[in-house]
Amino acid sequence: MMKLLSSVALLVLAALLGGCQQSPAALPVVSMKIGNQTFHLEVAATPESQETGLMKRDGMPEHHGMIFVFPQDEVRNFWMKNTRFPLDIVFLNSGGVVVSIRQMIAYDESLTSSDSPARYAIELNKGAAAAAGLKVGDTLAIPEPAKLK
Repeated sequence: MMKLLSSVALLVLAALLGGCQQSPAALPVVSMKIGNQTFHLEVAATPESQETGLMKRDGMPEHHGMIFVFPQDEVRNFWMKNTRFPLDIVFLNSGGVVVSIRQMIAYDESLTSSDSPARYAIELNKGAAAAAGLKVGDTLAIPEPAKLK
């Protein structure tokens, strides 16, 4: 009987742990409302994590993404070197206002610019920004853990 209870407990624990989302890059993860949906975003706040971004991954779960956090607003440029799947990129200024939304093609090494100064960049699966109803001029609440102090 004890062995059966132990087996059941292990199965329940495995099922619970299987539902947990962890960043493949061991980065902190925050939940953020973007448009009419909530996304789980890995926080890339160091030069190393920003340089790597979503490179060399085969995909990303729905409603997941990455938020890049910079110390100040300036025009930002991103590329898709070694990124295997297409993305939306949402640029926001320090007030959380969406200044531009672009789509990026897998492996494309040309620069995608924010055009206007931005402090944050959020990468989502291609089409996710439109599906969430996001548009330029919207204001998003940046979660405290994603803000540089």
